[in-house]
Amino acid sequence: MTERHELPERYDIAGTLAQLSLGRHDPCSRWVDGVYWLAARTPEGPGSLALRSAGGFLHIEAYGAGAGWLAERAEAIAGLRDDVTGFAALARAHPLVARLAREFAGLRLPATGLAWPRLLRAVCEQKVTGTEAYRAYAAIVRRFGGKAPGPVDNLWLPPDPEVIAGAQYYEFHPLGLEQRRADTLRRVAAQAGRLERRPDSAALTAHLLTIRGIGPWTAAETAAVVFGDPDAVSVGDFHLPNFVCYALAGEPRGTDARMLELLAPFAGHRGRVCHLIESSGIGAPKYGPRMPIRSFKTF
Repeated sequence: MTERHELPERYDIAGTLAQLSLGRHDPCSRWVDGVYWLAARTPEGPGSLALRSAGGFLHIEAYGAGAGWLAERAEAIAGLRDDVTGFAALARAHPLVARLAREFAGLRLPATGLAWPRLLRAVCEQKVTGTEAYRAYAAIVRRFGGKAPGPVDNLWLPPDPEVIAGAQYYEFHPLGLEQRRADTLRRVAAQAGRLERRPDSAALTAHLLTIRGIGPWTAAETAAVVFGDPDAVSVGDFHLPNFVCYALAGEPRGTDARMLELLAPFAGHRGRVCHLIESSGIGAPKYGPRMPIRSFKTF
């Protein structure tokens, strides 16, 4: 199945789609010869989606039983349904945000419509270093997932949530998850079908917050990608309050409360402002030692 869609001026396909991957070597998504490949388990079955920007158009190819589902949502997945109406006016409330809005005008927020794969990644990321998160996520995908349909080698489907829900917590120890995150992942997987049916960001967030082990950070990280929610702020993030407070107020350290206070003028697009700050590379000064990288293989 092949299609194409006209692109907005200055559209940044690399920056937009980077929001869907955990690092450059995410087993469920990868760039191959200028084409972005995404593997997914859709309501219609497994599929893979290829996205390429050329000649002012987004070119789409899809494979597998889920090809039709993915092709129908390809525009949203590529961020082309992201509504930036009114953001330019809001951005003028702060000179830095106004500048970043101009410099990153081609950056869009993707909306996958798929909660389970984002939750798998988010649970792996809870309260650990990026290296630990990637290792656990990639190991779980390769242990419980499967080859994605289509012509790309080494592209993996996310695990079937029923398989994860039925696994024992100790099966995840060699893969990099301790019991707390393993149990959270199994609880999320058991409710994956219901979560996928939530109609909007607010309903998904409310449901997620009823699941033990899921807090505001995981809920916001998920809603931001599933629905492209421009107002989702990852409260509880280790670095984000410092980044935002330093960028908007010159304060090297910040709290969630102070971050939300500074983001208040951008209501409706607070998550977008956070993403612009992170994309710009602006970071607060670093103090103290880094978090250690741990292993749970012998647990």
